[in-house]
Amino acid sequence: MVAKKNEAVKTNQINEKMPLGEILQKCPESAEVMLNRGLHCLGCHASGFETLEQGAMMHGMEEKDIKQMVKEINELMKKSKGASTSSCSCCH
Repeated sequence: MVAKKNEAVKTNQINEKMPLGEILQKCPESAEVMLNRGLHCLGCHASGFETLEQGAMMHGMEEKDIKQMVKEINELMKKSKGASTSSCSCCH
């Protein structure tokens, strides 16, 4: 698990094992992706330590849907990175 998280940090990508709060901090635009997929606990106190995977599973999402959400967020970050030096265009 730790290796996967460290790998994501090195590649500037997110994964399902990262806390929701960390994902939102890296890319606030990811909130729209999560909300559109039914993950509405972004402001919840647990978002600081609950992983994307844990939150999604608690909302009834299947593994394939979680992986697709991770892919969408990483694509958003990749597109945004081309527009700015930040991980997310909304930060500039």
